[in-house]
Amino acid sequence: MVDPTSSLEIHQEIASLLQVPCPVILDIGCNDGRDTQRFLELCPDARVYCFEPDPRAVARFRQNKHLARPNVSLTQIAISDRNGIIDFYPSNGDGDAKEWDLSGSIRKPKHHLSEYEWVRFDASVPVESRRLDDWSDDAGLSAAVDLIWMDVQGAESDVIAGGQNTLSRTRFIYTEYSDRELYEGQLSLRSILDRLPSFEVVTLYPRAVEGDVLLRNKVAHTI
Repeated sequence: MVDPTSSLEIHQEIASLLQVPCPVILDIGCNDGRDTQRFLELCPDARVYCFEPDPRAVARFRQNKHLARPNVSLTQIAISDRNGIIDFYPSNGDGDAKEWDLSGSIRKPKHHLSEYEWVRFDASVPVESRRLDDWSDDAGLSAAVDLIWMDVQGAESDVIAGGQNTLSRTRFIYTEYSDRELYEGQLSLRSILDRLPSFEVVTLYPRAVEGDVLLRNKVAHTI
């Protein structure tokens, strides 16, 4: 969950690092497309592939006229380490945040339940899932990926396990992390780096319980 007050500066920083006129961006866990829209404002010719399993967020994405562009595609799936139907835990909230859908995950919530007591996870629902490498093969995406913006709420290990080939040709990854296991099996930052040995930290964006990190591929960024 990125703080919206600082998010624009983060997008600007990343866009300045990409240094290509038509970057290829994968927005994994795109929710309603707010991050995609910001990247399009900074890189209008970017090719953005978006993935989101929550039908509530997908509906809002499709209603956003700014995202109805030929260089933006939306696929209603979860990206994970397997193909088929998996459980997804949609989030809701209390009070003014009743329609909160920004914390849904294919990982069962754990310490999230105590750290964010106003967020509820009432029941899991089945959603379609694809491995990133299999999706990439089917889409014919064999060139370098400039950026993966990954907001998968504790399922980072699943995306990494199912996307080794795609990640090897990805220049930058932006992802959440938590050292408190907000979701069952969630990776710490150290564990993420262990699974991505060719990547190095560019910038850390720490927060109280969790944080975000921008990683650079020491190999792919020279291609």
